[in-house]
Amino acid sequence: MKKTNESQTKILKKVLPYIKPYRGYFALTIFLALLSVISALYLPILTGDAVDLIKKLADGGENVGEIWMEYSSDIFWQDFSVILIKMGVVISIGALAQWTMTLCNNKIVFSVTRDVRRKAFDRLQKLPLKFLDTTSSGDMVSRMIADVDQFADGLLLGFTQLFTGVITIVGTLVFMFYENLFIALVVFLVTPLSLFVASFIARKTYGMFKLQSKTRGEQTALINEMITNQKVVQSFNREDEVIEKFDEINDRLKVCSLRATFFSSLVNPSTRVVNNIVYAGVALTGGLSVIYGSLTVGQLTIFLSYANQYTKPFNEISGVVTELQNALACADRVFGIIEEKTEVPDAKDALELQDAKGVVDLKDVCFSYTKDKKLIENLNLSVKPGQRIAIVGPTGCGKTTLINLIMRFYDVDSGEISVDGHPIRKITRHSLRRNYGMVLQDTWLKKGTIRDNIIVGKPDATDEEIIAAAKKSHAHSFIRRLPNGYDTEIAEDGGSLSGGQKQLLCITRVMLSLPPMLILDEATSSIDTRTELKIRKAFDTMMEGRTSFVVAHRLSTIKNADVILVMKDGHVIEQGSHEVLLSRGGFYANLYNSQFSA
Repeated sequence: MKKTNESQTKILKKVLPYIKPYRGYFALTIFLALLSVISALYLPILTGDAVDLIKKLADGGENVGEIWMEYSSDIFWQDFSVILIKMGVVISIGALAQWTMTLCNNKIVFSVTRDVRRKAFDRLQKLPLKFLDTTSSGDMVSRMIADVDQFADGLLLGFTQLFTGVITIVGTLVFMFYENLFIALVVFLVTPLSLFVASFIARKTYGMFKLQSKTRGEQTALINEMITNQKVVQSFNREDEVIEKFDEINDRLKVCSLRATFFSSLVNPSTRVVNNIVYAGVALTGGLSVIYGSLTVGQLTIFLSYANQYTKPFNEISGVVTELQNALACADRVFGIIEEKTEVPDAKDALELQDAKGVVDLKDVCFSYTKDKKLIENLNLSVKPGQRIAIVGPTGCGKTTLINLIMRFYDVDSGEISVDGHPIRKITRHSLRRNYGMVLQDTWLKKGTIRDNIIVGKPDATDEEIIAAAKKSHAHSFIRRLPNGYDTEIAEDGGSLSGGQKQLLCITRVMLSLPPMLILDEATSSIDTRTELKIRKAFDTMMEGRTSFVVAHRLSTIKNADVILVMKDGHVIEQGSHEVLLSRGGFYANLYNSQFSA
């Protein structure tokens, strides 16, 4: 229990800095809440005065009709109209204060949630690939959208009702103690019971809401993954298994949601029981006081109104506390992203790499994704400007990992990678990656026009340059057949384009920007053989004079490489030209011959 309270306190401390920029609205909210409560507390006094005024009229004598006429003309209507005017003014002030306070609360809450989302999204852009590789995208979407919305709802309810409720309770007690000490004591002594019930249930519900939020993230992650990979699911007839997994998560979500909702729903009826006891106590003691003459009927009316106003905030606050439990649980998941360690920033004196010559050296490089499973150990490599380096080997040997290290998507555990004699840790990531052009097996296209997707690496390219690059990559012919040519809109990840067409667009990007170093990771895997032969010639022209790293499974595509690195279990076990490696009859020769055996 103590651990839960400490956790909630820590989360609240994290939220407060986001509220600080809006402290002016916060102060105005408190003032308006005070004004609203004062008007609400003054209204029963006016009502009590009106009741006493009417009773005074009724008790004025035996000839009620004559007294009514006399009193109404001289005093009654004058006094009664003054009370009515006061009531109208008080109600108007209270309504205006309540409306303005709601506007201020909305401004604070939605500004805070906007800032939290912006901070979380900004942090996402700076997180290392290690985090993105190990965290489901669906779970991150759930945190950024669903959890922030839940946090906003709880915060809005808190600002709207918590301040007003607390001020109402304090103000009502002050007025009641001022009017009648005995009745006020009755109310005051029963109050702790209501607070105890609300706080006890609230503590129980926090862990349940946290589990509910986590399970909802699991469900969102599964739905996101299945929608994205629906073709794969259907191709392998995995629909039933996926449905079973969804049902299992959905059932868990149902159970934890029901428990959280059930326990949180106990707060309101429990506090209502206590509140009814308070009201009954005020009615009983107040009625006895009227009988013995220490209290007027009007004053009893005031106390009964105060008893209602006093107990009502406890119901509201108990609901607010429940919502805040949910909000804090969701906020904890959002702050999990915000507080995640970013990738190591560039050194203050980091070099801006301009027009790299293409000298790449790896010295005693060691790297592993997890400490208990080693991958690359003591890798040494020296690449001269303009060389074509082919990287081959079985799946999982470290080919793509090597590319990630060269691009500094991951930092090496030990050893050093340098470009043009400069360690890449001392080069800005932006300038390092700007000197590389990448075409990967997995294509990436964004929502927009064909032109938008081509000019990613060179935003200021002219139409002539774009068309020339598309012709070199043999993409121009299919682009021209699209409804609006280069201005055709495509959906996220290419929409209706074929796999080969998507890859041609990615190749066109590199053809357009032509950086000094190239990385081709199965760049023609989705292209037909005839087009591949044409593109290979274009690649030969493009790679002329540029340092190139080519990852390939089809060994026939790398015969012309200057150096072939044969990797196995994170080590370069052979290196040399195609002919030299074949003549050795080693691992590469076996790998090559296996692709052309009967």
